[in-house]
Amino acid sequence: MKKKFLYSFIAGAVILGLNACSLDEKPIDQLPEDEAYKSQQLIYLNAVAGLYTEIGADGGGSGLAGTDRGLNDLNLFTADEAVLPTRGADWYDGGLWVNLYQHQWTSTNDLVKGSWDYLYRVVGKCNQSIDKMQFYLDQDSENVYLKEYIAEVRAFRAMYYYYLLDNFARVPIVTSSSTEISEVKQAERSEVFNFVKTELQEALPLLKSAKSAVPGEYYGRMTKSVAYFLLAKLALNAQVYSDDNWEDNNGVPNGSTSFSVDGSDIGAWKATIKYCDLIKEEGYTLNPSYSANFAVKNEGSVENIFVIPMDPTLYKARNMYCVRTRHYAHAKAWGQDGWNGASATTDLLKVFREGGEDPRLNICFFTGKVQGPDGSDIMDGDVVLEYKPDAIKINTSNEATEKTAGARWKKYEFDPNAQAGGQLVSNDYVLYRYADVLLMKAEAMVRDGQNADALLKEVRDRVSASERPATLENILKERMLELSWEGFRRQDLIRFGQFNKAAMDRSPSEPYRKVFPIPFAVLDNNKNLTQNPKY
Repeated sequence: MKKKFLYSFIAGAVILGLNACSLDEKPIDQLPEDEAYKSQQLIYLNAVAGLYTEIGADGGGSGLAGTDRGLNDLNLFTADEAVLPTRGADWYDGGLWVNLYQHQWTSTNDLVKGSWDYLYRVVGKCNQSIDKMQFYLDQDSENVYLKEYIAEVRAFRAMYYYYLLDNFARVPIVTSSSTEISEVKQAERSEVFNFVKTELQEALPLLKSAKSAVPGEYYGRMTKSVAYFLLAKLALNAQVYSDDNWEDNNGVPNGSTSFSVDGSDIGAWKATIKYCDLIKEEGYTLNPSYSANFAVKNEGSVENIFVIPMDPTLYKARNMYCVRTRHYAHAKAWGQDGWNGASATTDLLKVFREGGEDPRLNICFFTGKVQGPDGSDIMDGDVVLEYKPDAIKINTSNEATEKTAGARWKKYEFDPNAQAGGQLVSNDYVLYRYADVLLMKAEAMVRDGQNADALLKEVRDRVSASERPATLENILKERMLELSWEGFRRQDLIRFGQFNKAAMDRSPSEPYRKVFPIPFAVLDNNKNLTQNPKY
């Protein structure tokens, strides 16, 4: 069963508790500070646990995924797989979603500002935690627990800098809670890349070999396999992340960037392969059932590497995406809310239908007529509700299919016991999984001149899809098929040099839009920082 969150009065927030804790314990804020870091349990509660509540969120702008108007939306709606169309009076929101999809965002975009603020808020909390633990480690240099937790928080902070690197490129590297705003300096993208790589590599020896997606002490926490996954992403995208001039389109991956793995310096492609192999050695494999990874009871999946723990009554983290995509009548039939918004693009449909319909289309998206929990068709007024996938446009207003255009996301199983209209669910939100590892390795092998047909076959065999050769073109398509709407498509398109190409209802965009602008309010507050090119 899931571990219950306990309350730390000193943090004023819900935190992941250890097995030995209870709600009857003495409130932590009543302990003298020099006693609050004496034991493993107290160090964790005071300096680490509260950080993990930041990964998920219960409102827009925060969280790595699950909520709207935040980081995941920046990556989802700027790619070519999803659109949040204007439907009459619904979803225009001052042009917010249209501008995002059509690559016309500015430095005052709410999602850009919210994502920046969220990422740096967590970085700041990590810095406070590390500084406090380092203070006590300086007094007790042999304290193993302090060393391990400092490494865990450093890796956790590095994950947040990975997202800053991916989305904003030129960002300040701040590693101390005592740094004044006047002292904050902006680093080039290559510097941020090297910082994230070094932080993860140095933290790795002290991280635990534990399954983060399995309920227990390390449920939802940073472990070796999570760090390996992030390092594999860094290596796969190395030439993008190390390119300080992304406008020239010359940051095409070539595998030459060096990584130190197991004491040897190797190129990026070989490093990607090595990190993927290390994840496999941690005991991960494909789940025989694709859908089981996203089921109501998906804890302990053999495939899921890193998740946001979800529970309608125990945790505050939400999954708004299923609610946001479903038609009102569709959700109501299941006793939940529907916002009738996000839909799959025709570009996604084209990939899913190439060479015959891929089995994952029906697994991941509602198309056509849909049924309620009793198996009967759902009525929309006097007519049977039927989604029209091919009718999707950036603006469906005044169309006969205004409210029904577009295939809708169904990757996560309906939770009959969900609360808050379907936002508080039991399905843990999957951030990283092993299928991605196999596809990363396949891509790195092909780029390195090796044959990766067996890896691609392994992924496609799981859903009974026909065999294809592992070319770079097919691997990019497979990443769409396997990982649709999981937050990686923007990154993939940039790495393959296709992000700025035309898409459904979108003209080609300028290369500078491969990264987002530094929010105007941030620049206005700190004159040491400068805007990313062309914004």
